[in-house]
Amino acid sequence: MSVIAAFLYRDGQRIRPIEIDEPTPCHGDKKEFVWIGLHEPTDAELETLQEKFGLHPLAVEDAQNKHQLPKIDVYGDQLFVVARTAHLNDDHIDYGETAIFVGPNHIITVRHGSARAHSGLRAHLEAAPGLLRHGVDYVLHAILDFIVDGYLPIVETIEEEVLEIETQTMDASLSYDDTKRLFTLRREVIRFQRVIGPMGEVTSKLFNLDVPCIDAETKPYFKDVLDHVRRVENMVGGLRDVLTSVFEVSTLLEQQRQGAITRQLAAWAAILAVPTAIAGIYGMNFEYMPELKTKYGYFVTVAVILALCTALYVRFRRVKWL
Repeated sequence: MSVIAAFLYRDGQRIRPIEIDEPTPCHGDKKEFVWIGLHEPTDAELETLQEKFGLHPLAVEDAQNKHQLPKIDVYGDQLFVVARTAHLNDDHIDYGETAIFVGPNHIITVRHGSARAHSGLRAHLEAAPGLLRHGVDYVLHAILDFIVDGYLPIVETIEEEVLEIETQTMDASLSYDDTKRLFTLRREVIRFQRVIGPMGEVTSKLFNLDVPCIDAETKPYFKDVLDHVRRVENMVGGLRDVLTSVFEVSTLLEQQRQGAITRQLAAWAAILAVPTAIAGIYGMNFEYMPELKTKYGYFVTVAVILALCTALYVRFRRVKWL
């Protein structure tokens, strides 16, 4: 059975569990509603709920489809909201989907691929009957806030990983594994932005537009969710910039290291060119060459070589080529 929880609430208090196929126990009062939570439901269960609560067929079809982007649809006096959940698994972000049917006296959540159950959220709301008394619109806010709050640890974890790699970049060149990891994180961040943008649009519509089931006194709560989405969106944008800067800094530092190595090689080549040139000259097999029979010629030649090499070495050290 995919029904995780199904309860009747009245005046902010849980009254009793219900069956999804029983007649609706509500009588039109906003403070009385049912909250049904399903995880990976069957088509038969969704059809039962469709018949009982008058859910729109297009909304039910979207709830069965597990690859929807965040959106909000209005069907008469009912709302249909799709939100995307996210979970960081190593360097990859795994996504789930939560479809939410909202009516005057019911709220139904359908989770696909989401690792975070709503049991803790339900218990938290039941502990605050004064807020739960607001009705289904406050429950909708709480669910969206619960989903958006799950985004923040993902961004913070990726940010810490990127900053750690950035610190390593200052000490040594990026390895192949580090470069591959950065590209993976960058790809995941870009995909994450594609989810956060529509989530911001959903919460913005719930706050700014007049939609069914959302009362004016509950709209400030959706403004709070919108602020959270924008905060995460700004953090993700900044994280993407950091990833780009890490690549740029790594490339710049690598060029500087290669330049330093090139200068060192050039300096040592110039120093070694002195004894090579002198030895090459006196290594020629000519019979008549000056200073060949000089008594101290060898020592003079060695002294000249050492003096020139020392002078070049000191010069290169001063210009920081060595």
